[in-house]
Amino acid sequence: MDFRLSPEQEALREAARRFARNEMTAVAAELEEKNEPLPAAWRRKYAEMGFLAVNLPEAYGGLGLGHLDALLVLEEFAKVSPAVAFPIFECCVGPMRAIEHFGGETLKRRVLPAAARGDIVVAVAMSEPEAGSALTDLKTRAAIEGDRIVVTGQKRWSSGGGHSDGYVVYCRLSDAPGAKGIGAVYVEKGTEGVSFGKPEQLMGFRGIPSADIYFDAVRVPRDNLIVPAGGFPKLMEAFDLERCGNATMALAIAAAALEDALAYAQERRQFGKPIVEFQAVQLKLAEMAMKVEASRLLIWRAAQNAADGLPSLLDSSLAKCFANEMAREVAGAALQLLGAYGYSKAFRMEQRLRDAWGWGIAGGTIDIQKINIAAALAGRRFDQRR
Repeated sequence: MDFRLSPEQEALREAARRFARNEMTAVAAELEEKNEPLPAAWRRKYAEMGFLAVNLPEAYGGLGLGHLDALLVLEEFAKVSPAVAFPIFECCVGPMRAIEHFGGETLKRRVLPAAARGDIVVAVAMSEPEAGSALTDLKTRAAIEGDRIVVTGQKRWSSGGGHSDGYVVYCRLSDAPGAKGIGAVYVEKGTEGVSFGKPEQLMGFRGIPSADIYFDAVRVPRDNLIVPAGGFPKLMEAFDLERCGNATMALAIAAAALEDALAYAQERRQFGKPIVEFQAVQLKLAEMAMKVEASRLLIWRAAQNAADGLPSLLDSSLAKCFANEMAREVAGAALQLLGAYGYSKAFRMEQRLRDAWGWGIAGGTIDIQKINIAAALAGRRFDQRR
């Protein structure tokens, strides 16, 4: 078992690091201040540099590399800001993977190359006002009528909602109860009957828009069907990879917080010497480093075990849960170490704490991940309704 990256992976990570830090730092600050998403011109630049569709097959415009390669790039961009990393997240580990793995060839040829070029962004629309952790309670319906699919309902907490060009919409495609009736349909933003609510004002995630989505008898081609009724388990398989992306976002926040805290501790002087000379600071830095490295290994294991497929529920849930909790702890410790500078909006640390908290809510809460882990260990699903 070799935990070292290949020379090609090291080169890819270094290229992503240089580009993200040299080109995107000022952009990230602007997105944070204005709470606006990354402009399309930058997405196309990502595509030109080979950062946008790292693990998408070459047949659809990607580089055809592995999931680990994609996560290496995602981490370097997310260290600068989740907002500048989000298009990579959506293309490499987000809803695009459900289309790639389960969509028909017509849909894949229409959507995947366009996303790989940076021409469009695709978001997932899962949660609803009465369906979050209890996702199988969703009420959005899709009815197949000849060569069209008619979608009616409402979605909430869609990262990219109101901004993304297309949506993988989880919906009820039959009257079968629970998961048995659920599938997914692709809906484009400009389709008649699609509208959006007021943009959400969140504690963090600035530059990653979110808004309610309304579907009023929206008619799309039948080719837009991704998975039919009963395909909910397949959607969750694809979502296991998104969990790894979520975990990588959290990891990146923590890794950047540790990097800044270490630099600060060696520059900041109190009582006549750098504060890194104090044993209490040394212990705190060591604890932060252990958590960051442990998180990275869990994520890499999940990605590597998946090979070209999708990660297991156990591997992805372990990685996400640990990374989500770890990021909150490390960002909080780093903020405390920086003192008033950490608490000031003039610096980045308070943003990292706000963003870190969000990843433990998005994509399945920390507690839900623990339920997933217990279910995988026991070899059965637990009925939360009884």
